[in-house]
Amino acid sequence: MYFEHLFVSLHAVELKLTISKMYKKLFMTAAVMAACMQTNAQLAPDYKGTDNNNPISANIFCADPTSLEYNGRMYVYGSNDHQQFIANGKKGENTYGEIKSLVVFSTDDMVNWTFHGTIDTRKLCASWTNNPWYVGYGVSWAPSVTWRHNEENGKDEFFLYFCNSSHGVGVLTAESPVGPWKSPNKQLMVTYDTPGANKAGTNANFDPGVTIDENGVGWLSFGGLGPSQIMPEAARIIKLKPSMTQVDGSAVKIHAPYHFEANELNVINGKYVYTYCSNWAERKDSEWNAYKEEHGITASKPNTCTMCYMVSDNPMDPNSWVYKGVYGPHPGMGTNNNHSHLQKFGNNYYYFYHGASLMQEMQKRNVIGSDCSIFRSICVNKATVNETTHTISTVSPTLSGVKQIKNMNPYTLQQAETMASCGGVEYEDFTNIKKNTKVNTLNNEVSENLQVNIKPNSWINVRKVDFGTTGADRITITGKGTAKIDIRTSASPRATLASLEFSSEEMADITFEINSEKFKGVKNNIYFVVTEGEDFYMDAWKFTQVGATGIHEMEEGEAVKRESYDLSGRKLTGNSQQRGIIIEQYTDKNGVKHSSKRLSGK
Repeated sequence: MYFEHLFVSLHAVELKLTISKMYKKLFMTAAVMAACMQTNAQLAPDYKGTDNNNPISANIFCADPTSLEYNGRMYVYGSNDHQQFIANGKKGENTYGEIKSLVVFSTDDMVNWTFHGTIDTRKLCASWTNNPWYVGYGVSWAPSVTWRHNEENGKDEFFLYFCNSSHGVGVLTAESPVGPWKSPNKQLMVTYDTPGANKAGTNANFDPGVTIDENGVGWLSFGGLGPSQIMPEAARIIKLKPSMTQVDGSAVKIHAPYHFEANELNVINGKYVYTYCSNWAERKDSEWNAYKEEHGITASKPNTCTMCYMVSDNPMDPNSWVYKGVYGPHPGMGTNNNHSHLQKFGNNYYYFYHGASLMQEMQKRNVIGSDCSIFRSICVNKATVNETTHTISTVSPTLSGVKQIKNMNPYTLQQAETMASCGGVEYEDFTNIKKNTKVNTLNNEVSENLQVNIKPNSWINVRKVDFGTTGADRITITGKGTAKIDIRTSASPRATLASLEFSSEEMADITFEINSEKFKGVKNNIYFVVTEGEDFYMDAWKFTQVGATGIHEMEEGEAVKRESYDLSGRKLTGNSQQRGIIIEQYTDKNGVKHSSKRLSGK
């Protein structure tokens, strides 16, 4: 949802300060310094690479991707490897035991990604009751997500499934893709006691994959491990009740050859498409030839740890599933496992997966030790899908990733946590974040607003920013603290377009004048570089186009309709307990819409 950010108009030499509740707004002239006068300090390293669009995050380890499209944005969810990385003291092996939250990102152009924070599953599932086979909640891995519009109540409903180690599948629900989330059940939805599921001591009931078919029926695949052979028989699928939070009947097997884990489901042109990761069993030609003959297929046997797919028109008939082949190779990139998700966005299909290229690059630069292993990063490449034949061409994982599908609009409010890449920007504190830093980062409710702590010589990069032919003559930075900020077209000081001096003791909007001749056309890269600073937190930014009308200050009684929204565009009601940035929109007596932003302390 588009909200135009309001700012306070000033005359050429007048500085005007207004304070509204907790939010201060300033306007001042920027000191634009010559590049030759700037200090060529060593910037924080670029671990992602200037020309690379993979991984989607340059500073957060995350894995096991799943996604959905909603209101023109792609939302991606994954396991929070970064939580284990911090728990390990940034060393050692990722053993997954401290992953107790899920990460959330979104994009509308496939290159500039907004980090929405994490979903604290440990907190949300704290009230789970004990099960005979396992005590309450332990961890959260490998999510799968879907959504629907409920015609009965008129609401959009989101369902997020995750596995509690190998013991079963839990579900969270929300009314927006970024929450707030809640646990509708007091225990796992799928357990060892679920009819037809894997039993305790045999195989695992993990790695859920959900879809809603064209009739509005929900289906969930799950299961894994099993004996290392051509037919482990650990894959399952089960129908969901209309609530999407309870199973309906018994699970049945999917006879998936060389199945191991990483289950996901799609519905493509009336058929069910099941994807999974293959195991490490020995591939015997005699066994595979017998399998091909029995099932009347011509596909080659899959290599180890590759992403395979099967197709069915009747998911509850185990014999209806037809093996089609491999659609994703093992990505390499320093990881010994594989997990993928296929997602249509607009008219294109995208293949989400994980690798460990970010970890490897950090090791090359001696930032972390060689003993670090399996700290993964989510990546995406374009996929080719024939919807008529239900054939998926094998994807080639690359660090270059996908092309940007639209330019970034600098004249809409952009969050500081939206970036194509960054250096020195971290989200690390997992204890008492609100008390110690007053910044909502990892391990907090994803619906809360984030701010980015940018230390000196740190930077944020966004790509393909379209300033248009008239250009921009102002920029508003929302932040707190003190900083000198360069706006550049590359990491080099010589590429500086403007230098700004930001200072505010509380969260504030400060607007700077800039040279419009330098901010025209499409810039392949825009860098926000903090050259100096102290306790600087950046929340958002927005440019103002040359000739844009300024200022509308609402008079008492003028608004005829006022509504409030969170940053995802979710409408807030009077009972909403929202903390962080609130966007207020009203329509004046002339029918003109206006928006403003404030900081809520609820």
